[in-house]
Amino acid sequence: MGKIFALEQDLEVVAQTETLQQTLNAVTNTPAEVILFEAGLSPNPAEAVAEVIRRSQPDTRVIVVAHRTGEEETVDYLRRGVRGILTRSVSPDLLVRCVRKVAAGETWLDNQGVNWVIEAYRSQAEHGATPKQHLRLSEREMLIIGGVTQGLKNKDIALEVGTTEQVVKNYLRKIYDKLGVSDRLELALYSMHRRLLDGYVPLAGREASATHSPSRTTPQAHLASTGTGPWSNDSGKKE
Repeated sequence: MGKIFALEQDLEVVAQTETLQQTLNAVTNTPAEVILFEAGLSPNPAEAVAEVIRRSQPDTRVIVVAHRTGEEETVDYLRRGVRGILTRSVSPDLLVRCVRKVAAGETWLDNQGVNWVIEAYRSQAEHGATPKQHLRLSEREMLIIGGVTQGLKNKDIALEVGTTEQVVKNYLRKIYDKLGVSDRLELALYSMHRRLLDGYVPLAGREASATHSPSRTTPQAHLASTGTGPWSNDSGKKE
């Protein structure tokens, strides 16, 4: 993996592990923005990745690398907080693209995975509880939902709304409770399925009052990797 990311100036490998226990220790002690988790490290990868997410920093995003994933596994991973799923045969170029996208706050799935997640949400919506007729969303909540559906990170939403990142997190928890969703992906799907933002001016369109937006520098993403996938370097040593 070191060879793949060596020439990427915006990506730095800060740790590489070969066992589940090493991984759990690393995510606790070594801050990383993205973790590549090898599903083969555990006989129960869904439970293992949930523990990795629990122990990692709040803004750390996890990508699962697996030999293959079916519909049930894909939906389960996403519900547990995974932000991307890749196969072990992924090309180096696609691996780098995926890491960049996930580090920027997006979710990475292939077309089949996206279809599975959408169908799972539709099924849940159709067979779940009757939508609350008295549901009301405040102006700020609508702004935050608009930011989430655009793939903005909490700090960017906070900047646009004019508040702090922690306040955005607090609002998101309230929004999740109101709408009966569990994460950002389900919130975005709910918004699209229910046409929640139809006729609503999105967050990006509310910049008319600002004459100039300061340029933002793309930070370096710190990456941790587990397992011995096709991107391991020749020596097999930790990065």
